[in-house]
Amino acid sequence: MKLTAIGTAGSFPGRAALASCYLIESDEDTPTRIVLDLGSGALSPLQQTIDTDRISAIVLSHLHPDHCMDMTGLYVKHRFDPKFFNGDVSDTGTIRTRTPVLAPPGAKERLTRAYYTDPGRSPVANGGDDSNFDHAFDFTDLDHGSRHQIGTLTVESFLVDHPVEAYALRITDAAGRVITYSGDSDECDNLVAAASGADLFLCEAAFQEDRDTARGIHLTGKRAGRVAQNAEASALVLTHIPIWTDCSIVRGEAAGEFRGPIELAKPGATWTV
Repeated sequence: MKLTAIGTAGSFPGRAALASCYLIESDEDTPTRIVLDLGSGALSPLQQTIDTDRISAIVLSHLHPDHCMDMTGLYVKHRFDPKFFNGDVSDTGTIRTRTPVLAPPGAKERLTRAYYTDPGRSPVANGGDDSNFDHAFDFTDLDHGSRHQIGTLTVESFLVDHPVEAYALRITDAAGRVITYSGDSDECDNLVAAASGADLFLCEAAFQEDRDTARGIHLTGKRAGRVAQNAEASALVLTHIPIWTDCSIVRGEAAGEFRGPIELAKPGATWTV
């Protein structure tokens, strides 16, 4: 599998990176392509990386804006592209198929609320509501321990510690290779289970030791390293680091706990397992 970092900023788009978004592609002539999260601003670099019409599925770890809000833009692109929106299907020969979306319960309603705008005093308001996400997406709920087959890839979800319902995601290919994505989480047993034996552990590290004392929200570099070590992951990639945090400090914290290789996620970087 190939992992590409699209957006890596923590909590909101930063100066050099947009919000959370990652692409996983299987190693086949016709690859399975899974987008993990589609946070604020990430649709732009995603379109520079792949044709969004060829996305096999989108998996949203949770429904905070920095992980899902550009779904509203992708809805517009998939709903109103003239090759699908105009004319008769028999003329264009093209039928839009809905993109599968795996997400916590309530995702469709959450995104519909974000996209919908009250028409107010618009003189052409009648019949003008186009906020039906079913036109573009086919939503399926994630649950703890659920397994979903997307092409040749299997996605398992693990409920983790965050102020909203959030899932770590374990992606396994046909050869048994594993990439785990933490989503947003503090240190917890389910996160260790999700990363168990992973070939690559893509893990958030938004907090810094001795500065950020709140628990149940994010990992520090130290806690991310400890999770990776306890999970016996082969490699650790740290991500979701906000602009007010020194990446080298977080990496150093992780290195004090994890004995394997550690990298920092940067937009456009790729890894193959």
